[in-house]
Amino acid sequence: MDFDIQDISLAEKGRLRVEWAVMSMPVLQLIQRQFEREKPLQGVRLGACLHVTTETAALVQTLKIGGAEVSLCASNPLSTQDDVAGFLVRELEIPVFAIKGEDNKTYYRHIHSVLNVRPMVTMDDGADLVSTLHTGRKEFLPGVIGGTEETTTGVLRLRSMSREGVLQYPIIAVNDAHTKHFFDNRYGTGQSTIDGIIRATNRLLAGSTFVVCGYGWCGRGVAMRAQGMGAKVIITEVDPLKALEAVMDGFQVMPMAEAAPLGDIFCTLSGNIRVIREEHFRQMKNGAIVANSGHFNVEIDLEALEHLSSGKRRLREFVEEFSLPGGKNVYLLGEGRLINLAAAEGHPSSVMDMSFANQALAVEFLVKARGTLEKKVYGVPPDIDQRIARLKLESLGIKIDALTDAQRKYLSSWEMGT
Repeated sequence: MDFDIQDISLAEKGRLRVEWAVMSMPVLQLIQRQFEREKPLQGVRLGACLHVTTETAALVQTLKIGGAEVSLCASNPLSTQDDVAGFLVRELEIPVFAIKGEDNKTYYRHIHSVLNVRPMVTMDDGADLVSTLHTGRKEFLPGVIGGTEETTTGVLRLRSMSREGVLQYPIIAVNDAHTKHFFDNRYGTGQSTIDGIIRATNRLLAGSTFVVCGYGWCGRGVAMRAQGMGAKVIITEVDPLKALEAVMDGFQVMPMAEAAPLGDIFCTLSGNIRVIREEHFRQMKNGAIVANSGHFNVEIDLEALEHLSSGKRRLREFVEEFSLPGGKNVYLLGEGRLINLAAAEGHPSSVMDMSFANQALAVEFLVKARGTLEKKVYGVPPDIDQRIARLKLESLGIKIDALTDAQRKYLSSWEMGT
């Protein structure tokens, strides 16, 4: 079996950490038992480009139990947990190509290693696997049944491909499932981003001014958690509706040019490029901390920061100090990559339980619907979303009401008035 990981001797540590994560993933465990009985993915070659974490290990194990032949690479150079990679290779015999801190050349070599298995289904987090397949390995496209996409950034890229008519197979936007973005993006990103910033810096949030760049579901989560820890939160936005919502949620809203001199900590979550630029670095106070929790490391203009800097040094494992004009210093966290995975462990398992349940059931749906779907981006079928929500409630011991026959009739009719 071909693989490329940091250290296979870390497998036992990874096994114990995966065991701990699985305790909080009851929905995925129910699906795993179904997959074990039915083997819906028997003989399906699946290429996955995901953050190699304990929760991903639980998903990969479920897919393998369902009959899939899974190969895995990292979807971010700093998001791999090397002990988990060791566990997957040694204990589950999954070909893994992922090393925490890998350079850009190695990152894409690992993507090609996964594509070498000629996947019938792709599972992506950021669409790098899909875009590489469409540009560098086109000869494999005819054998692909479909794919899934985990994150907002990836869905945006795939929809662009679909609009331009270049997408060559159907993709299910797992990110758009209600049981994914309402919970994973808001509560998962909110908690894990704050966790990453605190682990990297050991700074107190209470009393600080915390600037959140982007008020999508991820930005909402981070703003809520930062405010809950006593920070004064400022939101920057380009969408008037999201900006208005932030105002109604009780946050200050202003352009980045006005927030730059005020912020103690900045975190980008926009999904766009150069949200924090040279003019903003020049305005920042001495000691400002800059982090990113958007998928790619493009939201902070790193080239501009390097250009402005007269020198830099690493103070802590995930903290780089940049010396700027005027004798002030700006501190960049985690090389501008996903701080919740670079310096922390990513989303809590109980949240990823729903996200990865969507992934598993979406793959099952694609395999069953083979040959019937158009080459475009689809949402997660509503019945899958509803099923996962019900299973999650059941696992929490929570019961809800059901519609009566009269209520169903009322909701489906137009004749009944006041």
